[in-house]
Amino acid sequence: MKFRLPLFVFIATIPFFTRAQNMRQLNAAEIKQGLEALNVTGSVLYIAAHPDDENTRLLGYLAKEKKVRTGYLSLTRGDGGQNLIGNEQAELLGLIRTQELLAARRMDGAEQFFTRANDFGFSKNPEESFKIWDKAKILADVVWVIRKFQPDVIITRFPEDARAGHGHHSGSAILAREAFAAAADPKQFPEQLALVKPWQAKRIVWNTFNFGGNNTTADDQMKIDVGLFNPLLGKSYGEIAAESRSNHRSQGFGAARQRGASTEFFTPVAGQKAKTDIFEGVDFSLNRTSGSKAIQELLTTINDEYNAADPSKSVAKLLKLKQLVKGKAFKQDLLDDLILSCAGIWFETAATNPSYALSQPINVKIQAIARVKADFPLAISIEEVNSGVSFNLSPNKFVSEDKEVATANVGITQPYWLEKQHPLGYFVVDSLSKIGMPENLPALTRLFKIKIGDQVIEKRRPLVYKYTDQVRGEIYQPLVIAPPVTATLSEKAFIFNGNEPKSITVLLKSFKDNSSGVLAPQVPAGWKVSPQKIDFSLAKKGDEQSVQFTITPAGNTAGGSLLLDVVVEGKTYNKGLNVINYEHIPLQTLFPFAEARVDKVDLKFAGKRIGYIAGAGDLIPESLKQIGYEVINLTENQVINSDLSGFDAIVTGVRLYNVNDQIKSMQPKLMKYVENGGTLLVQYNVNNPLKIENIGPYPFRLSRDRVTEEDAKITILAAENPILNYPNKITAKDFDGWIQERGLYFVSDADKKYTSVFSMNDSGESAKTGSLIVADYGKGKYIYTGISFFRQLPAGVPGAYRLFVNLVSAKNSSLSVVR
Repeated sequence: MKFRLPLFVFIATIPFFTRAQNMRQLNAAEIKQGLEALNVTGSVLYIAAHPDDENTRLLGYLAKEKKVRTGYLSLTRGDGGQNLIGNEQAELLGLIRTQELLAARRMDGAEQFFTRANDFGFSKNPEESFKIWDKAKILADVVWVIRKFQPDVIITRFPEDARAGHGHHSGSAILAREAFAAAADPKQFPEQLALVKPWQAKRIVWNTFNFGGNNTTADDQMKIDVGLFNPLLGKSYGEIAAESRSNHRSQGFGAARQRGASTEFFTPVAGQKAKTDIFEGVDFSLNRTSGSKAIQELLTTINDEYNAADPSKSVAKLLKLKQLVKGKAFKQDLLDDLILSCAGIWFETAATNPSYALSQPINVKIQAIARVKADFPLAISIEEVNSGVSFNLSPNKFVSEDKEVATANVGITQPYWLEKQHPLGYFVVDSLSKIGMPENLPALTRLFKIKIGDQVIEKRRPLVYKYTDQVRGEIYQPLVIAPPVTATLSEKAFIFNGNEPKSITVLLKSFKDNSSGVLAPQVPAGWKVSPQKIDFSLAKKGDEQSVQFTITPAGNTAGGSLLLDVVVEGKTYNKGLNVINYEHIPLQTLFPFAEARVDKVDLKFAGKRIGYIAGAGDLIPESLKQIGYEVINLTENQVINSDLSGFDAIVTGVRLYNVNDQIKSMQPKLMKYVENGGTLLVQYNVNNPLKIENIGPYPFRLSRDRVTEEDAKITILAAENPILNYPNKITAKDFDGWIQERGLYFVSDADKKYTSVFSMNDSGESAKTGSLIVADYGKGKYIYTGISFFRQLPAGVPGAYRLFVNLVSAKNSSLSVVR
């Protein structure tokens, strides 16, 4: 049985034109595009697993050519991937990729949704994915998005089998198919029915593909040519897709613009089977709307009479249309946006500072303008309801007023999915209404009432922060509501060598004037901290103070959590501060829990001075520094032109050979360093593209082999090799407590001069021997590893530290242990 809610219930809540923080004036072509979209009903939902899985060319075609409401549901936020633009990992990387997806949607015109699923890393089959995710929870989320979005057609990116290439991929297809049926069944997830009703899409199809050496298309499948040119936008959908996809900068997915015909293929999955068109039997016209004949006639007149040189001439008839469709299933929000754009009306409320402490009043500027010609026949006025500020808008006259806004009931501006601690597989979200949302609703919104003639349009706008950068010009960023004081630790994990004490630094930052209180560290049972409390006083908002305390491991407790309590005015806060700042996404400010992992380990050292050549970005240098190494970050010029003999080892950052064009010039010098007695440790690279063909002194090939089970059994193949015995004796116990995976992009077809150190494999798979290889070259050692040290060291995995220390100590294997 099919249930249909009035479309305006949901359409009115999501604008056709996705906006950034600022209110952008639509140009004449975009207005025309929107006017044509008023003739179209219906929606399509695309479902896949990760940021970048979506078919941006198809999304752009659906949203801007077919003009149907188009959505992309990504099960995850891409938290488990690699980062090519910085060293953010896990949830921080997911936050970046969330914003990159939103930027992509602003290009292709689709809307963005997510489930609670956490991208825990590569998965080889859907069974593993479902076990870690808790399948029932994620299925409920997909059903919720379907019931709320009400798609006529659902499209999946992947098949349900191994051709998907990733357990998350195939899992997304299975969940989509099951949710297609479950969304229509009132017995499934009945707790949702207080807010939505069951929904039956007409069909679900698979968007087959030909990439990665896997062609799943066939001539007898349904087809759409999505390579059309949109003259209003001056771009083809291949060009729009490239602009959209190029927002995925953290994945290095800059794309060339594609021009000309491009066919997408589809095959049925479930529902009413179509023969030639995935939209067979779906009426996208206004026939779904009561009184559609009169509405259509007026719309036709509006579109025919539209004057791109003076869109304001359409305002009167658009206001008449607004009266005609009142209370009907119609794109009400889009209609209001178009009226405002045709009248050149712009308005906003912007804070004068980027951040405020909880309950602190906010100073704002309320501004507006109506950019119409002097002879515009209708009176225009605007009221910012929350403050009571109102203006009569004379043609093209800018108005502004300063006000103070209360924030008594506003909480910290934390991404909703990171508000609580969560298990490996999914985020903890208490409010059903938040599930599916790409990001928080604005912490503060302002209600505007715009009166044009005798009609009123109501619009909510986020309260934002706006400033002028000397280089970039006018910049908008989200307004931040913060704890009064944050306490940020320098590391996510601290390693203690036995019971040796360690000094820990905390950076306190105030978000209000006259902040005083007490910082109280909490350590594992039996451990000692001195001092137990630190008094602080920060006079001005924005003031920072570094404080230190000493932790001494004791007793039989090997490790646990270090927690920080910040007591201000009798209230306890436990938040740190993390700011993610890249030009291609809005500034992201979040307040992670003020905590870190602490572990003690029996760790011996040999050598002290490490050279590090940055690759795509990791936290290896910081991890080595905090256990006592001197780490020198080497530039390309230093590698090529300076004497490297003073380094006990040189370490290359992850994917150096994929991202640095200068490696062609650096490689001969690095090989000479090894030949003369040095140790070169190369961390993982992907097999394509490589900047040079041979990355080692002897041949080997980079495969796609990986071991994703973090507790996979390790077999030691070279027990007598010095790198397993000096200065630390490495045993199977050192592989306990690892996170996310063992390693990735292992070596294959290695020359016999290399020694394979370990064998490992995921359940049911053959043994992989390419995770770590070592070779003598001249007087030195060359080491290549796919082991994911870039994840393990920042997470404080003790055994990973012991093994890594051994690898960078190979030059000193004949020397005495120095401490």
